[in-house]
Amino acid sequence: MNKFLITFILFTILPASLLAQQSIRRNLKGKVTADANNLDGIYVVNLKTEEGTLTQDGGYFTLPVKTGDTLMLSSIQFKGIKVAIQESDLEKELLFIRMQPLMHQLNEVMVFQYKNINAVALGIIPADTKSYTAAERKLKGAKSWVPQGNGVSFDPILNMFSGRTAMLKNELIVERKESVMDKIENMFEKDYFILKLHIPEEYIRGFHFYLVENTRFVTLINTKNKAMASFMMGELAVKYLEIIACEK
Repeated sequence: MNKFLITFILFTILPASLLAQQSIRRNLKGKVTADANNLDGIYVVNLKTEEGTLTQDGGYFTLPVKTGDTLMLSSIQFKGIKVAIQESDLEKELLFIRMQPLMHQLNEVMVFQYKNINAVALGIIPADTKSYTAAERKLKGAKSWVPQGNGVSFDPILNMFSGRTAMLKNELIVERKESVMDKIENMFEKDYFILKLHIPEEYIRGFHFYLVENTRFVTLINTKNKAMASFMMGELAVKYLEIIACEK
């Protein structure tokens, strides 16, 4: 009986326990090294979990990983690199990752951030109040059943048959795409597209239109996942350049 119990533990419980331990991610401490002075602000993303972070003073970072995960490191001043995590990496106190500079470093970069002043910030309206864009308000109005006297307005039916509702839906789609393009321009400088992605300056606007047609990329931009958006934009840039080459 005891032999049977021991055998059961060895072949069922212990393997499951070991498997559970292997599936748990641990904080990996790493440091980027390069022939450059500024090693701050480099994106480090776990491609398996899509969780990311930025390197701090001296190129140090911490990120949850497990064996088999792949880290992607990218920055406008360095060549992107992928690192497959091995079991030996998790045993190290500090994992060193070497990166190659892509261009000359700037001596100093100054960024000024101004807080948005709006009705919520001023306490005019509650923070949980639903806000609508211009196109959303028009479409909502066209589809709303507004009381009139003892009855209701039949505008929603008239708008549907006249095509006005469909037109307003298209306007909303266009507005949302323009909103994403504005976010792209605010998130990435023009030099990023030219120097990092090698998009000709005259094709940058067209590349923006190309990006907003990708649902996955739009989601990353709207959720402000800049790290993953950067990686995906690099892949889309290659395809876009192929399209340009074919057109020429």
